[in-house]
Amino acid sequence: MPDQDRVEGAAKNIGGNIKEAAGKVTGDEKLKAEGRADQLEGKVQNTVGGIKDTLRDDKRN
Repeated sequence: MPDQDRVEGAAKNIGGNIKEAAGKVTGDEKLKAEGRADQLEGKVQNTVGGIKDTLRDDKRN
């Protein structure tokens, strides 16, 4: 089972994509920037979760 950080990170990344797209459609620069920031945060959180998964798998082997 993937680490909770990976799940939450993926969700933030998707939400950020949606926010950025909405900002582009409406011309809202602030919303676009928030979307990009959410995507970055999601990618970082997903990476942290991946590292945790790797470390947990290494301990099992």
